[in-house]
Amino acid sequence: MRRFMRAVRCHRFAALDKSGTPLPIREVLSLDDVPTPPLRNDGVLVASSYAGIQYPDFLQAQGLYQIKPKLPYIPGMDVVGTVVDKGCDVSEAQLKIGDRVYCNTALCPYGGGGTGALAEVISISSNAVFPVPDQLHMSSVANLGRNYCAAYHSLKVIGNVGPDDLVLVDGASGGVGMATVELAKAMGAKVIAGVSNKDKGTLPGTLADKVLVYGRDRESYKQFKKEAKEACAELGHPQGASVIVDVVHGDLFQDALVSCIKPLGKICLVGFVAGQKPIKPGLLLIKEAMVVGSLWGRWARENPVAFRCNMNEILNFMVEGKIDGRADNIYSLDDYIKAFELFENNAGRGNTVICIEPNKSSCSRAKL
Repeated sequence: MRRFMRAVRCHRFAALDKSGTPLPIREVLSLDDVPTPPLRNDGVLVASSYAGIQYPDFLQAQGLYQIKPKLPYIPGMDVVGTVVDKGCDVSEAQLKIGDRVYCNTALCPYGGGGTGALAEVISISSNAVFPVPDQLHMSSVANLGRNYCAAYHSLKVIGNVGPDDLVLVDGASGGVGMATVELAKAMGAKVIAGVSNKDKGTLPGTLADKVLVYGRDRESYKQFKKEAKEACAELGHPQGASVIVDVVHGDLFQDALVSCIKPLGKICLVGFVAGQKPIKPGLLLIKEAMVVGSLWGRWARENPVAFRCNMNEILNFMVEGKIDGRADNIYSLDDYIKAFELFENNAGRGNTVICIEPNKSSCSRAKL
């Protein structure tokens, strides 16, 4: 194993400039030579092939995420690669050298709170490593944690979604939103996908039962509410959606989403890309609706066996073709900044992946 490796590092938080001027994301990230991490007794060393980058990774580099790592840090929570060494406490039954694996640094006690993936080699606890089936291209599972784990936690652990339920999800063209559409359909539910403009409806439109545009102002939210209620009734749920997965929040939550939930339905708060707004209890009381914060990491750490079962279910959905493991945007490690700038420019769609493995030909495929 080489003594040094290449890794992307964040050296300061982009949104926290002392003069009050936000810095471009490219001014706080750099591709550095750093020491290769040591192998631990309970862990493995993984040669990275692909790392997933999503909006939370960009938000974290701005200093606006709920977890602020100690600077400098290596971004990224999701990484896929090959086991190249393993500690003395890791049995052959658990993992073997040469295994293709997905790694989630948020589940690792020394994983930096979900960081460290954008490196040529990672050292990670074996409990945070999951075998990748041979039928799947490794790039297709490079966003399992940020996207599919977040979506599945809302749908299964919180929402208990099953056949004939109705799921409404906003931000449906993004990573978590698209994963929610895919997983809900795989679980037998009907889906209404909400997007901010018509151009963003192409990707979720291939799977969702209805795609509706909610726009960006209060008037368009009002129209979306009307159309969503009509869609609920048309899909056999006149009282509203069984579960709403809210990635957007902002004024959309109060102006439209709450009115679209059925009595005793659940609204899962996953994100707030449109900002955080106060939640008024009056309509929630009338609707008898439950609003639940949806963060899968704590639950996964406290319920490792159940979480591993969920991971296996997601991977099986991919193997069976019930969900389409995709890499919608692939960049080489040298071009890593372009991945972050997608989210800086509000241009992120689906799954964004950085190819780390030396064979550059495998980085050229825009979609798999």
